[in-house]
Amino acid sequence: MRKTGRITVCGIVQGVGFRPFVYAQAMALGIAGTVQNLGSEVEIIARGDRFEEFVAAVTRGPLLSRIDSVTVSDSSAKIPDGFFILPSATGSFSGMIPPDIACCDECITDIFQKGGRYELYWATSCVNCGPRYSIIHEIPYDRERTSMDEFPLCPACAQEYNNPHSRRHHAQTIACPACGPKVELFDTTGRKVDCCDPVKEAARLLDSGKILAVRGIGGFHLVCIEQSAGELKSRLGRIEQPFAVMVRPDYLEQMVVVTGQDKALLTSPVHPIVVLTKRDPTAHATISNVHTIGCMLPYTGLHHLLFSYLKNPLLIMTSANMPGYPMITDIDQAMAKLNRDVDFFLTHNRTIVNRCDDSVMRDGYIIRLSRGIAPKRTAIDLGKHCILAVGPELNANATIYRNGFAVTSPHVGNVRNPATLEYLQETVQNLQRVLGAKFDVIAHDLHPQFLSTRFARELAAEHALELIPVQHHRAHIAAATTGPCIGIAIDGVGYGDDGTVWGGEIFSGAVPDLKRVAHLEPVPMPGGDLATKFPERMLYGILPEEQILALLAERGWSDIELGVIRKQVATGFNVTQTSSTGRVLDAAAALLGICREKTYDGEPAMKLEAAAYGGRAEPWELVYGRHAGCDILSTRSLMETALGGMQKASRKDRRAVRDIAASFQYNLSRGIATLAIRAAERDGLQKVAISGGVVINHAIRETIRDEVCQAGLSCVINAGYPPGDGCVSYGQCVYAGKLLQQREKVP
Repeated sequence: MRKTGRITVCGIVQGVGFRPFVYAQAMALGIAGTVQNLGSEVEIIARGDRFEEFVAAVTRGPLLSRIDSVTVSDSSAKIPDGFFILPSATGSFSGMIPPDIACCDECITDIFQKGGRYELYWATSCVNCGPRYSIIHEIPYDRERTSMDEFPLCPACAQEYNNPHSRRHHAQTIACPACGPKVELFDTTGRKVDCCDPVKEAARLLDSGKILAVRGIGGFHLVCIEQSAGELKSRLGRIEQPFAVMVRPDYLEQMVVVTGQDKALLTSPVHPIVVLTKRDPTAHATISNVHTIGCMLPYTGLHHLLFSYLKNPLLIMTSANMPGYPMITDIDQAMAKLNRDVDFFLTHNRTIVNRCDDSVMRDGYIIRLSRGIAPKRTAIDLGKHCILAVGPELNANATIYRNGFAVTSPHVGNVRNPATLEYLQETVQNLQRVLGAKFDVIAHDLHPQFLSTRFARELAAEHALELIPVQHHRAHIAAATTGPCIGIAIDGVGYGDDGTVWGGEIFSGAVPDLKRVAHLEPVPMPGGDLATKFPERMLYGILPEEQILALLAERGWSDIELGVIRKQVATGFNVTQTSSTGRVLDAAAALLGICREKTYDGEPAMKLEAAAYGGRAEPWELVYGRHAGCDILSTRSLMETALGGMQKASRKDRRAVRDIAASFQYNLSRGIATLAIRAAERDGLQKVAISGGVVINHAIRETIRDEVCQAGLSCVINAGYPPGDGCVSYGQCVYAGKLLQQREKVP
């Protein structure tokens, strides 16, 4: 029985209280020795009669750790009497800093304990909670390598930091009112508001209807009460876009339906925004004019303090940046950019090193991969090469593969502008530094004009690296599974092999050999991107008939506009072909008069889903055909059926609109599932993988899943990554890795 040795622990062991945990176990088991951070490993030199029990305890690790391996070897090092935590040193880079964690219950108790050291202190945290990724410069994770280095510990905090019996033992974020970051309140002129308690005054201002910019863990939020939601939308020019809300826990179930799964997510260390169904679909319309609303619970000490003073039960809390742009983190930048949008600024003086937006989830699936979840680390064997994947254009992030692990960054945004491109580059540099990565290969989207593609090319040219272009929808399937499957990729846009816009695709095979075998019927997009902004253009592209022109005329289209779109479709001038599922849903929303202009990403499809909520879906006849060697589902036929239903119904019959919307979604889903089932039967495959942003639509996803399962096939959706474009960088990484492995096998 071994009684001494060196224990090397690899994995996510930084920023999780691993050394204090090891110390506590050593004390409990009478173990002498040392523990030390070495890069992303922890090295323990130990001796004692209960050595093997100690190893077993270390292998379990603290709550937030993720242990990949524990290796025990002989050691000739001199072992001291007692057990000591040594200063960190550099070493290997195989692990990762965990994401930012919501304030734990014990710290919340400390904040509201009268007379306690942390009474009413906004930045209270311990080894089990608080910021991690947003404050770190580099690993090993020690205070001097974080933005907390700006705040030297007071004697009381130093004593607690060094106390083995405290849960703040070696907690790098420990701080109190005497030595920690401070909160301040400013007006729009930059003048500091004279008040005893900035948080209490901020709550009073919010209750009075004022709009505030509040600096949180990863950036600024725009915050107001429900009665001010309309004013905030007006100032931002986002009249239709739903807002997320932060809700007092005891009020949550009065406004939305909360399942057990939803509650577990809301109260987890992640504390994401969870998209929930309203109890009354028409309620809270100034916040969200669809049947769902994104809700989160307070997740920082600052939030808990705000709600303790606030009279209102909820706050609108939306990211303080233009959609698709990086979060604002700096107070000077916030004052410059938000001066006309807000009335006051509630800020703190802790530097945000890595910005991080709120994560968003629905039905247990991730919509936005960010705070609390990312950086996300996934164990996968992609070979010996270090791979950087720079992601798509919309809802982008980046992924780095190294030594058996893929690490995906938090949400970056829409890489259509220089600011977000710069943020993508910054994110890659930060991850590369923390991981100690040296790239061999860069994977990127197939689209030659994307700014992310340009970034990949420039980086590859600078360092003489190989480039691997990955078709958008194949990346989606690679993110779902690497095994043999039928892959369904349904979303809004993706550059296809043939240069057209794909988005309703069925593949067969295993990564990287995914053959396109079926898809939605290719239809024209009159005006290209204009058809995305104005869904009625898409409607005429799918149904270029006089009845549609008459409908558009009724809605105010001029004779000139009607003539132009008629000629565009007839001649093909400035027309792109698309098989996109998203564009078909947009056209259906336009047909039903639900959305005539898209003012935010996904608006027409979201409003169609809301219109279908509570509707009765009926089966329609589905029409299939062949196109360029692939099976196709006719979306023109579906639109014709929907048009027929509209013509039969009274214009004021809302029930008919709900039923047609529900039926359209149901039959489109049924048709897509049938294409996949036929391909599975033909190719002898038993697994169907589903990915793409449309998967977030509950009715569509569950219809496809039901049809697939009823056909005796298994259905796979990767719940660890967003079904939307937030999974694409990971999928690019997987695809590139599998391609490289395949090459190496060829003699």
